[in-house]
Amino acid sequence: MKKIILILLTILSTLSMYGQDITGQWNGVLKVQGTQLRLVFNVTKTDNVVSSTMDSPDQGAKGIPTTTTSFENSILKITIANAKIEYEGTLGKDNIIVGTFKQGGQSFPMNLSKEITEKEKLVRPQEPIKPYSYYSEDITFENKKAGISLAGTLTLPKKDGVFPVVILISGSGPQNRNEELLGHKPFLVISDYLTKNGIAVLRYDDRGTAESTGDFSTATSADFATDVESAIAYLITRKEINKKKIGLIGHSEGGIIAPMVASTSKDVAFIVLLAGTGIQGDQLLLLQQKLIGKESGASDKDLHNNELTNRKAFDIVNKSKSLEQLNIDLTNYIKQTLIDNPDTEKPEEMSDDDFIKLKVKQIVNPWMQFFIKYNPTPTLEKVKCPVLVLNGEKDLQVPAKINLEAIEEALEKAGNKNVTTKELSNLNHLFQECETGLPSEYAIIEQTFSPIALAEISNWILKQIK
Repeated sequence: MKKIILILLTILSTLSMYGQDITGQWNGVLKVQGTQLRLVFNVTKTDNVVSSTMDSPDQGAKGIPTTTTSFENSILKITIANAKIEYEGTLGKDNIIVGTFKQGGQSFPMNLSKEITEKEKLVRPQEPIKPYSYYSEDITFENKKAGISLAGTLTLPKKDGVFPVVILISGSGPQNRNEELLGHKPFLVISDYLTKNGIAVLRYDDRGTAESTGDFSTATSADFATDVESAIAYLITRKEINKKKIGLIGHSEGGIIAPMVASTSKDVAFIVLLAGTGIQGDQLLLLQQKLIGKESGASDKDLHNNELTNRKAFDIVNKSKSLEQLNIDLTNYIKQTLIDNPDTEKPEEMSDDDFIKLKVKQIVNPWMQFFIKYNPTPTLEKVKCPVLVLNGEKDLQVPAKINLEAIEEALEKAGNKNVTTKELSNLNHLFQECETGLPSEYAIIEQTFSPIALAEISNWILKQIK
C-alpha cells in the first residue's frame, strides 16, 4: 500500500537560459499518498548556461546532480534521467514557480518558492499524547525459527497486575509497530483505546522494518505467522499477562494471518479480523481492481479488458510449478499483451523490455505469489476460538459482503458457535468514516480509526474475557 519516491544520482548537464533571473535556491514540498517530501533545486548560471543540483533534506541527500536544466520563456525544466524525474514549472510575477513533478509515469503538483518551505502539519486528533495514563514498555522478542529479532511496544493498563492481552497484526507492506501509513498511526490509536479499557496490547515492527531485523522482501504471510507465534511465546513469559486470555487482532493481511495462527495454537483465546479476507487472493485482487477502477471513473470497456489481462496473468501464477518457468511464461505473456495493446500506459523513457521486467518482478516476488494462490477458507474451517469479523461498508480493497459471507460460511463449517460478523456503515478499508472509500481519501481524512469500530472491538473482547 505505500510508495517512496527514490532519488538517484546521475550526471550533470546544462542548457541555455534567457529572460528572467532563475538563479538561487527554490524550495518545494512533494506530496505523495499522504507522505510529504521536501525538495530543493539549487539553480546557478555561468556564462548564460544554467545548471542545477537537487537536495532532498528528508532523505539526507544533498547536491544531487541533474541531467538537464533549462529556463526559457519563464518556464523552468529540470530532468534527472536515471531516476526518471522531470520537473516543469512557470515562474510568475509573484516569484512562485507553479509546476508539476513527474516520476515513473506519475505526476504530482509541486510549486517552488525562494522562501523556506515547511511541511504541512497533519491534523490527527485521535493520536494519544504523552505522558500516557497507562504503562508503556519498548520490548524485543526472538523468532528463533527465522533467526530474527522483533522490536515492539507492550502497553499495560497498569505497571503491576495481570491482564488480558491482544497482539496487533499489520496489513500488507512493511509496517512499523503503529502500522504507520499515509500520515496515520492506526495501531497506536487502537492500542491506546484498548489499554485504557483494561486490555494489554503488544504491537511490533514487521520483520526488516524500523527496529526489527530480518528480510521483509522474501517473506510471505506464512512467514509472518511465525512472527505472531513468537510474540505469543514472549507474552507467555510475562508475569503481567493472563496466559489464558491472549487474543489476536489482524488488519487486512493480518486478518489472513490471525486464523493461520489460531487454527494451530492452543494459546489463542480469541481473534478479531478487521477487513480480513474470505476469498482466494487472485479473486480478491480482481474484485479490488474493478471496484477502485469503477469508483475512479474508468469505463466498463477498460475495466473489462483490465480484468481479462490480470486474470490470465494470475492463472499463469496458479498453474506454475517452478520459478524459472513462471518468469518465462509471464515475460512472454506481458510481451504479447504490450503488442496487442500498444496504448498501454507505461512510464516515459522506459523501454518495453524494462517495463516487462518490472511487471514480472511485481508478480513473481514470494509474497505476491503466495497471496495470489492462497485461499483462506480451509484455514478458517479449523478455527474453533471466538471470532469477531468487522468490515467497512465502503471498503474497496476488501469488499465487505462477499468476504463476510465467505468467512462466516467457513467458520460455520468449523462448527464455531461464537462468531460475530458486522458490516460497519460508511467505513473504508482503514475503518475511517469516508465519502467514496477510494484509497486516495485515506491521507486527507483527519480521522484515523472510527470510534464506533473501536467500541465494537473493545466491547466484544471484554465479553470474551469475563
